[in-house]
Amino acid sequence: MKKKSTSQSAFFNLRILTASMFCLLGIAVALFAQGNRTKQAQTSRSTAAHDAPGTQRPDIVQMVGPVMLTTDLRKLPYVPNEGESDGQRLTRYPHPRTTAPAPEIPSSPWLKDLLKNVFRSTPTMPGPLLTFDGINSSQSACGCLPPDTDGDVGPNHYVEGVNVVFRVYDKSGNPLTPPTTFNSFFSSLTGTPCANANDGDPFVFYDHQADRWVISDFAFPSFPGTSFFQCVGVSQSPDPVAGPWALYAIQVDPGNPTFLGDYPKMAMWNDGGTQNAYFLTMNLFSSPTTFNGVRAYALDRASMLTGGPANAIGFTVGLAGVGDSYSFVAANFRTGNPPPTGRDEMVLAIDSPGSGGVTLTQVHGRFFHVDFATPANSTFGAGANHTPNAEITVSGFTDAFDASFNTLLVPQQGTSQKLDTLGDKIMTPVVYQNLSGTESLWADHTIYTNAGGSGPMAVRWYQFDVTGGTFPATPVQQQTWNNGGDGLFRWMPSIAVDQNGNTAIGYSTSSSSIFPSIRYAGRLAGDPPGNLGQGEAIMTNGGGAETSGFGRWGDYTYTAIDPSNGMDFWHVNEYHVSTGNANWATKIGKFNFVGGGGTPTPTPTPAACSWSAGPDLPSAGTRLVGVFFPANGKFYAMGGRDVNNVEFTHPFEYDPVSNSWTTKSATYPDNHVNNMACSVLNDSGTDYIYCAGGSEFTGQTTSGHVFRYDPVADSITTVASNWPPGDAGTLPGGFTVFNNKLYTLGGFDIPNGIGTSQIWEFTPNPAGWVLKNATLPVPLGYIPTTTIGSLIYTGGGADITGGVLTDTQNSFVYDPGADSISTIAQIPTATSNTRAVNFCNLMYVLGGNFNAPENEVDIYDPVSNTWSIGTPFAIAGRNFAADTDGTNNIWKAGGYDSGLAIIASMEIFHCDVSPCGGPTPTPTVTPTPTVTPPPPTPTPRPTPTPRPRPTPYPRPTP
Repeated sequence: MKKKSTSQSAFFNLRILTASMFCLLGIAVALFAQGNRTKQAQTSRSTAAHDAPGTQRPDIVQMVGPVMLTTDLRKLPYVPNEGESDGQRLTRYPHPRTTAPAPEIPSSPWLKDLLKNVFRSTPTMPGPLLTFDGINSSQSACGCLPPDTDGDVGPNHYVEGVNVVFRVYDKSGNPLTPPTTFNSFFSSLTGTPCANANDGDPFVFYDHQADRWVISDFAFPSFPGTSFFQCVGVSQSPDPVAGPWALYAIQVDPGNPTFLGDYPKMAMWNDGGTQNAYFLTMNLFSSPTTFNGVRAYALDRASMLTGGPANAIGFTVGLAGVGDSYSFVAANFRTGNPPPTGRDEMVLAIDSPGSGGVTLTQVHGRFFHVDFATPANSTFGAGANHTPNAEITVSGFTDAFDASFNTLLVPQQGTSQKLDTLGDKIMTPVVYQNLSGTESLWADHTIYTNAGGSGPMAVRWYQFDVTGGTFPATPVQQQTWNNGGDGLFRWMPSIAVDQNGNTAIGYSTSSSSIFPSIRYAGRLAGDPPGNLGQGEAIMTNGGGAETSGFGRWGDYTYTAIDPSNGMDFWHVNEYHVSTGNANWATKIGKFNFVGGGGTPTPTPTPAACSWSAGPDLPSAGTRLVGVFFPANGKFYAMGGRDVNNVEFTHPFEYDPVSNSWTTKSATYPDNHVNNMACSVLNDSGTDYIYCAGGSEFTGQTTSGHVFRYDPVADSITTVASNWPPGDAGTLPGGFTVFNNKLYTLGGFDIPNGIGTSQIWEFTPNPAGWVLKNATLPVPLGYIPTTTIGSLIYTGGGADITGGVLTDTQNSFVYDPGADSISTIAQIPTATSNTRAVNFCNLMYVLGGNFNAPENEVDIYDPVSNTWSIGTPFAIAGRNFAADTDGTNNIWKAGGYDSGLAIIASMEIFHCDVSPCGGPTPTPTVTPTPTVTPPPPTPTPRPTPTPRPRPTPYPRPTP
């Protein structure tokens, strides 16, 4: 749009305004007239016929598999991916990679406001009911750009896929699994690239008719190359975490092994008869600049749902058949009635011409008829070239690339770097709905806001009436959605339709004055046609821009309907928390037309913190000590013994980045490595893990040895300063670090069968111990202990009398500066034999309980001197290795479970966004008037494992 001159008279401007208003009135009348012409449009049908069975030559391809994956996703070994790197996307015709100036919009502020007020109705679209953070770039196992954001919702889960990983959440946003690489998931598909060369473009969807999940990506060792496969997993139960899964692989095009299947998309179609398949479409490239056509497959859904061998029926549509189009999208059935018996699948596409600025007026429609009983009867499109069965005439549009064929056109706040529009293809999904006898396809894509290509990007959407299994001549309704011309760029759309025919589209927004953000708009089924009449709502405001010179963004998004109620829309999309190069994040949100959500805030919604399973320890073990080592960001399990009561000889290292354990080479100096006191101390500028005391199983003896482990060098050195009580038969009680000194509180005097009350202080340089004057008010062993600020806190601990352990609620605070101790509010539940950690300046006491191991998490606030109940972990236990980074993660591994079996299981408490917030007030010591004040009412949280009240229990081997 050209700028208006400001030299014209006010009278002339008024005349222009008056004329504009009459023009707008005329447009409005025309829109309503269009609504009255709907029935007429519906009767104007395409006359293209389906090709007769047996007139085409489909490929019949035997899929590799099935290979059954019976391992819980939380137990899968970590297999890394090389994955995609940021780079040029593959297009119908080669595109340049340059950043163009942003298109002009009206410069006069009053004119902008006038246009907004004239065109835009007051938005009534409800705000989100829920948002939570999905996978981000640091969790993606490859740091790829763009993220290829995709996901779907089921009755109990949300599954998200990005690049080369996927993750399962519950429907409150709590992660149930770590990010799982496709190399891990498909590793058993040996003999194919799916086993170890997965490269991304994931597609995840929920099959609502079968209550099953489908997860897919592509795999190849090199491009260009000769081995290109699509990998597909179909769950054999409703639970995507526990599985099992039937895994399959299929070559992209066996007749053309050099063809890569790029941008694969899937859909489910089931007419209740023979048209029952998972449909797969992909673009074919033999090099980054050589487009060869489109591949379309029908996969044998019925057999794959039962884990049986499966054939696929495929067609390759060459250049003569595709014309200027690519990126075919098959219709997906989700809400409403199933397709009538005998109804063929429908596939849509638009053109991506070889030059910019071309006005386009057609959407191409093809039928896919599949016959698994007689594969030769299958057909796709029309004739030997599989050309469209129908051309649907739509309002003119221009693909979102300029006359120079440049697609980096979306501006961002605070940077000159523009983003890719992907404005040359139908986006996923194409929605099929059979509602009250009317069959419809709903579709959307990104365009310029005018056919001349001089405005911001906008979302074009359609409803096509396909009742009776024929394509229409024109849409029932269509719109170019730009929210009344507010100047924002809208792109990367994804459409969904609920069970009542209400429609919503989620998409990205950006401009030179806002960061890329996530919004959605919608219409009720009864709204006037051709308009998202409920307006727009914000799901997430971005906090930064993407500065990579590749300008890649999204590649796709996904909007889906919750099968639980048929009304909730779930949308997943990319955004940035802060400006950077490929430091993207993803957000998952839920909304509906019933409402219930408040106005979203402009800041990203913090993710809920939750427990999820991690990989098993290298060996089941108990009485280990967990230590987080900040210098390398890794978690260590020190000492302990295995299920045969044989002490471990090497440390175990957990890497959060690879989500995997390693047994280190360093060797402990002796076998007194159960129940040690271990923490990080610094000596002469180098951090080490210091360990003091410990016991061995066979002789039931203790040691006062002190050694230090250097995780960087993977070496262990003995420190010539033993802990005195250890040499006299005592195990350390609680332990923690303050001011680069290790403190032990209490202990277990094994020969005498009693607890102790001494407090010892260790300094690393020069190495030495000091017995403090203060003592615990009562002797205790196995005390959960941690440091917050300048004070040391305890919660629980075991009374040991006559060799019998009884858990207590004793809770204390020790001031090492003043060498004084006092009582605090008692922990709500008696416990011992576990760790306390400082998480966000709160003391978290993790499970424990000697008599009946529990999964309760008790949280102490030193400022208010109160306790609450936190989110429980899954596997009740005690004597596990545990520690925290203090802000985002708590790790626990091994120990005894509720049946006192020694286990290898790991659990991770993770917050994608730390809940710590700003600085916490420094706690002060406030002694309670008695040792046993009444505990506060716990905050209601998920129910921990029930357990009996603690009772005296015979002491096992330490």
